[in-house]
Amino acid sequence: MIVAFVEFNPKVQLSKFIANLKTVSSRLIRKDFSDHLTQFYGQKSVFWTGSYFIATCGGVRIEQLKQYVEKQQSPV
Repeated sequence: MIVAFVEFNPKVQLSKFIANLKTVSSRLIRKDFSDHLTQFYGQKSVFWTGSYFIATCGGVRIEQLKQYVEKQQSPV
């Protein structure tokens, strides 16, 4: 699981932000690791799925949030 803390302009549509994040990260990953990825993905054109999950929180320090996430149990 990847957990990322992101701060962005609230005027930006969240779906467009995620789409841009996936597009740019896919391009960079494919550029830097193309030989390795070909072994697992072949010439598949889609790297990420279309789904994503976003959670927001307020009034909590980042350290408290990190501790909460780290204490969660991994799925079996």
